Amino acid sequence: MQIKIKATKIDLTPKIKDYIQEKMDMLEKYLGSIDVINCDVEVGMSIGGQNSGKIFRAEVNLQLPGELIRIEKTEKELFKAIDKVKDHLTRSIKRYKEKRIDKKRQSTK
Repeated sequence: MQIKIKATKIDLTPKIKDYIQEKMDMLEKYLGSIDVINCDVEVGMSIGGQNSGKIFRAEVNLQLPGELIRIEKTEKELFKAIDKVKDHLTRSIKRYKEKRIDKKRQSTK
């Protein structure tokens, strides 16, 4: 899967880039034979309120045939935000596959 990674208000270090690539590669086993049209990942830092400090944001736009899955999560640590996005994306991919299977079953009746 080809992934475009963008960083906003933080430096995109090789460690962050490798971590994102590793997590997105884990999704391939859930995708199976589904072709990914486009995958954009954006990580960044947003300044919270007066007492909240730094808040990191991770966002993934995964374009699949017939659907765009967009997940965005915020956390106090960047790697936790990336993990949360991956977990939620896994659930969304499973739901997408179930819908496709259900449509195939209904069309064969």
